[in-house]
Formats: sequence, structure tokens, C-alpha cells
Amino acid sequence: MKLILTREVAGLGHAGDVVNVKDGYARNFLIPRGNAIAWSEGGEKQIDGIRRARLSREIRDKDHANEIKATLEAATLEVKVKTGSTGRLFGSVTEKDVAFVIKSVTGLDIDRHKIKLIKHVKNLGKHSAKVSLLTGVAANITINVVEQ
Repeated sequence: MKLILTREVAGLGHAGDVVNVKDGYARNFLIPRGNAIAWSEGGEKQIDGIRRARLSREIRDKDHANEIKATLEAATLEVKVKTGSTGRLFGSVTEKDVAFVIKSVTGLDIDRHKIKLIKHVKNLGKHSAKVSLLTGVAANITINVVEQ
């Protein structure tokens, strides 16, 4: 089956790439998770938009990755959440929340799939996360979870 990737898939390709995969892999994994859309003549127009968005977010080289790493590690990232009387969160802090805070504080558009929380965040306080920028370049950030 011919697909257009909407985001990076390890071992398969980057956003905007046209790939051929087995039908089951496409139907059961890629399409339901939003990683790909079915290829069509009209879909060719979407490829340009996806590639432009990817290039605007893409890290150019190792020096650029190190600049972003320094910016992320120096930033004070504070996530405001609703809590119960015991200080436990209603829900948890996710990679999507962290990506939103990074964008609002630093202006950097980091894909949430590149952020990995060290442990499940369900309490107030400081927590660690790792942001993979390039192969061999990762920023270790600290997230301060505070009550709203």
C-alpha cells in the first residue's frame, strides 16, 4: 500500500515521504495512529505542505542542535496543573504538555515524540525529561510542576 507519512516513523521515513508498506502495517498501525495517510493524486499537494512544516522545525546541523540544547537546559520550564487536596494531580503531565511549555517559554517548536519523561509525572515538584534533538545530541531538562 502506498502512503504519505505525516510524521517521522523510525526505520521507515520522515514526514512528507511517500512509502510502500504492507497493507496490514498500514491499516493496523500507521493510519490509526495518525502517522500516515493514504496516497492519492490529491494527496500529492499535501506533501509540499508537510515537507515545508518539517523543514521549519528541522535541526540543520550539530551546531544548531547544541544551540537548542543549551537554550532548553537553561530555560525554566513550569507546568501549571490542577491538583487535589493531597497534592496529587488530576491526570498527569504528558509529553504534549511539556512541548507546549517549551514552545511558550523558548519559542522552539519541539515535536512531542522527541520528548521522553524519565518517570510518570503525577505529583508536584521537579521532574526530569530528555529531549532527543539529533543522534548523539540530547538535552536533559527539568520541569517544575506547580499548582494552578
